[in-house]
Amino acid sequence: MTTLLPKSHQEFSKANYWNTFFKKRGKKTFEWYGEFPDLSSHLLKYIKPNDNVVIVGCGNSTLGMDLYDNNYKNIINIDLSQVVIKQMLEMNKVKRPDLIFEAMDATKMTYSDGKFSVVLDKGTLDALMSDTNESTIASTTKYLNEIKRVLKNNGRYICISLLQEHILKTIIENCSSNCAIRAIRCHETELKAKEQDESPMPVFMVVATKFIKLPQPIVEIVLTDGPLVRLSNPEELINSIISIQESASLCNNLYKSCVANEGEVSLDLYKPGDKEPRYTVYILDQLLTKERKTYACFIVPQGREMDWLFRTKEGRQQLSKSVQYDRLAIVILRRGQIFENLNTVKKELADSIKSFAPAALKNQIPFLSLGKDIGTRKILYEGNSNISGPFVIEENETENGVYRRLVFLNNQFVIQSEAKLKQVTTRRKKSKYIVDPHFVACDHHLYMTVGLKTALQTNDNGEIVIIGLGGGGLCTFIRQYMSRANITAVEIDPTIFKVATDYFDLVLDDKLKVEITDGTVYLQNSAKEGKKFDAILFDVDNKDPSVGMSCPPKVFIEPAFLKTVETCLSDNGLFILNLVARNETLRNEVISDLKKIYKFVATYKLLDDVNEIVFCAKNEKDFKEWRNSVAESAKSINSQVKAKKPEADNFFEITSLLSNLSIAS
Repeated sequence: MTTLLPKSHQEFSKANYWNTFFKKRGKKTFEWYGEFPDLSSHLLKYIKPNDNVVIVGCGNSTLGMDLYDNNYKNIINIDLSQVVIKQMLEMNKVKRPDLIFEAMDATKMTYSDGKFSVVLDKGTLDALMSDTNESTIASTTKYLNEIKRVLKNNGRYICISLLQEHILKTIIENCSSNCAIRAIRCHETELKAKEQDESPMPVFMVVATKFIKLPQPIVEIVLTDGPLVRLSNPEELINSIISIQESASLCNNLYKSCVANEGEVSLDLYKPGDKEPRYTVYILDQLLTKERKTYACFIVPQGREMDWLFRTKEGRQQLSKSVQYDRLAIVILRRGQIFENLNTVKKELADSIKSFAPAALKNQIPFLSLGKDIGTRKILYEGNSNISGPFVIEENETENGVYRRLVFLNNQFVIQSEAKLKQVTTRRKKSKYIVDPHFVACDHHLYMTVGLKTALQTNDNGEIVIIGLGGGGLCTFIRQYMSRANITAVEIDPTIFKVATDYFDLVLDDKLKVEITDGTVYLQNSAKEGKKFDAILFDVDNKDPSVGMSCPPKVFIEPAFLKTVETCLSDNGLFILNLVARNETLRNEVISDLKKIYKFVATYKLLDDVNEIVFCAKNEKDFKEWRNSVAESAKSINSQVKAKKPEADNFFEITSLLSNLSIAS
């Protein structure tokens, strides 16, 4: 079978290529980017029956014939291939004797200035501008200047194109000074291609309306079934088109392929004109399923997106297995957006979710969620930290209660600090919410606390330093179960300290004080001054994502600084480190460095989480005895919980706690 495709893109713009192409193809028509029925809803909107129309690079497309048959009689078709012009004249001489076909180079047309109301280009610019070589750019510029020359004022250059970035930029550079530019996505052509089991690429129709002069560029976009959106600048149009093309490529891959080996793929969905995403979607496939015949969409209620099940890759994989569909789309409702209710969210998502469907799909696509509503998210405060960037304080109401959260917007799926609120009645009989000091938002705080209580068994009014304050949740919790301890919290960010006091009910007194300084500087100065602490806790996040460790920052685990920490510990003191290292090699290096400095190093690995609590002591300890001491501390805290809140569950299940304690290796 003789191929009709060019050997390289450069051949598209050569007359010899097209002469050979049409001789080989004979009378069989060739339609770039869709047939007339798929494009007609857009074309007939911008071409009027009495318009003078020239179709440039007509080839043997039926486009001119289709328009003629729809009562558009003022049409001239031109092409640089004399072969195809002769073919088209012969084909139409009886049925369409008034349809004009002329052999002509569109870069040097012989028509008078302002002759046409419409210049119609279906794939010609794409063929002409096959690369960005200097000669190609010169030829393309000449072509576009010719089009503007033969157009009347208020005339329209209609270009049907795949709009590769260099082509769109060329249209903008050559036309935006005196043409209003509108890009329309011709979604019908993609649907037709998909029905025919082809790989659809996004097809666009650019309508450039000529004016004498524009005071500023006018750029607009129309997406699938959406309204016209006026964009602020041409760059925004370019970015929108690129985003559509990348999304379409992803959808094509999802249609044909399984993503189980990648674990998952994700993308953001935007409303036209918005700069921030409205949804984030994760697509997961079951690994052992050969054909993806079943598919569902899971909508995560607002406020639940930071649950382990939805926030982490491991959690999403567990959810995918539990719902038992071959493919699952997990949808996160993004912060800063307004959502009316679950039904409107489903309706808004329907087309996008359908576009992520696999080829072998047999079922309707059900929408799943945790309940019948989308949850609530109330923004209490929006601020900016010089260290951590923009953040929000928000409240989320769930079936388990009302929660207040601090979230840094550069890492939206991680709760920096969280407090559960409880309702109380004031002396004036008014109801209000306050922070519940017995609530533990982060499980690792629980195990740091039990380690701390173990360290203070013989000195319950010992000196403690906690590096990293956040919302103050760890400090507040420790105060409930070790009220005699003297706590110094060290926080580098004064903005976050204010957040802790204003929104998370952190109370300072003679037993709890806060130092606003760098934690490394504080301990280095303490070492120089000979200060000793009975416990040093590190609960500070790392803001450098390239390191492979979320907690603590790299400087905190440098061997020299770890030695400084050891210097600041009392003889029976305990260094407690919250370590979050997804990189196993890096984690092992940290443990190795600690074992070189401390004679006792034990760890507690949290189940279903990446946190690991590391306990380090200057003196050797019998692990079995120390483990028993930890058990006694856990029992003591459980007893205190029951005394204060009889209805509450124990914080610690002792057997599980002890089974996950081990000597560091």
